Amino acid sequence: NGGVECTGDAEETQQCNLKVIVKFLTVMMKHGYIDEFEVVDDHRAGKIVVMLNGRLNKCGVISPRFDVCVSDIEKWTTNLLPSRQFGKLVLTTSSGIMDHEEARRKHTGGKILGFFY
Repeated sequence: NGGVECTGDAEETQQCNLKVIVKFLTVMMKHGYIDEFEVVDDHRAGKIVVMLNGRLNKCGVISPRFDVCVSDIEKWTTNLLPSRQFGKLVLTTSSGIMDHEEARRKHTGGKILGFFY
């Protein structure tokens, strides 16, 4: 299971948020919007160093994480992305964190994490 499951204290929640961010960045990297990233463990909050390649125009988080069923993905992409040609929504689903096209292919909905283009 590629999902991220979190419970417990503040430190564990922080680790959990880091996992979600890393998966979000992995989706961005897979589509060529960023080059690479490195998690710097400073034994406190933890930092992530991202190597940009100039392709990323905007990246945003959707809070609260609204439920998105497969039939609503199109509506969300129209509202959040500038065009059909580029940009991705990132969803957290029962099959893990993925972009909206993969979720549509797998015919699965989930909660919306954010978007980038």
